[in-house]
Order: sequence, then structure tokens, then C-alpha cells
Amino acid sequence: MVEVPETLPARMYLLAYDLRKQRMTARGARLGYVLRGAALTELFLDGRLEELRGRPVPGTPGADPYGLVAQISASKPRPWHHWVRREARTAVRTVRDELERGGWIRVRGRRVLGLFPAEEVTVRDPRVVKQLWGGASSALRGRPVAHVNSYDAAAVALAAAGELKSVLPGPERRRHRRRIAELTARSGPAAPAVRKVIRSQRAAAAASS
Repeated sequence: MVEVPETLPARMYLLAYDLRKQRMTARGARLGYVLRGAALTELFLDGRLEELRGRPVPGTPGADPYGLVAQISASKPRPWHHWVRREARTAVRTVRDELERGGWIRVRGRRVLGLFPAEEVTVRDPRVVKQLWGGASSALRGRPVAHVNSYDAAAVALAAAGELKSVLPGPERRRHRRRIAELTARSGPAAPAVRKVIRSQRAAAAASS
């Protein structure tokens, strides 16, 4: 079995990579929402965050790799979607740098049309993405939800919420709507918050157009 990153945000970043097209299928704020949601989900599943009146609160003390527990502890109570939205673009850079340092990806600068700076991300070992995709695919189609690996269940929930086409194209999301809902319920409040933020952003864009 191929080794995969330990953290859920790192896994979701790699799942957003399309092996066939050799590029990221989600970028910017939307990818950041998924990664923030992944970090919140990881903390919730590990008991380091709990929910009180629809809001995250610190739970059992432990590691806080992305500093979210510290942020939540220092703030007045706010809903999950606030923490999904906050510093989303920073989350992309943080997780990207983590993966680059760990040797999972290669990042190269380039210029679009010779003018605009951009980044080209390449996964060093495609088997890692295939392994992660296989876990998500198994969660979607395999054993009873209660027996699915918690990170695989969360990967499906977050991929559906973030509309990651590399994992769940639109037809697949519709075909497996009930199963996705069950995996989302298993994974905690952060994935629905990601979906809420993305839909709200889309509605705001439509209203301004």
C-alpha cells in the first residue's frame, strides 16, 4: 500500500489534483474552503473541537497543526461557516507548502501569456492520488457507512460540498446523493458549512451579474 499524508487537509489538496489533466481542479478561495473544512473536520473527528449551539468550541486538548483551535478559543462564538471562510486563501498556501516540504508535490512558477504570475503544481507520485481516490470511491460504494474509515468518509463529504470534480463529477454527486448525505452526517458539521459558503458565494455572484 502506498503511503499517503496524515492530515485531512493535505489529502484533500491532493484529491483536488486531476491526474489525467495534470493540474489542480480547484484553486483559490474555493479550494481554501475545502481545506479549512478539512482542518475543522479533522479536529472534530479527533475530539479537539466539539459543537455547542451550532458553533465549534474547543474540546479535548491536543495538537492544533493549523491553529484553528487557537483561533476559535480566542474568538467569541461564531458559526462553522465563519471558520470555513476565514483565511481560506492562506490555507491553500499553508497546505501546499506542507506538501512541497514533504516531497509530495513539486511547485514551479510560470507566467500566463508571459505576463501574469502563476503556479504549476505536479504530484510527484501519482499512486498517492490513486490511493486516496480509491479510499473515497470505496467509501461511496462499499461497506456500510458505520464501517467506513472516518477520513475516507470525510473526503467524500468534503469533495461533494466543495464540488471537486476530480473526485465527484456532478452526475456522480446526483447519483449517490443519499450515500453522500450519510457520509456527511458521519463526518460532522464542517462539510455542510463548506457547501453553505460555496452556495452563498455563487448566489452573490449571480445577483451581481
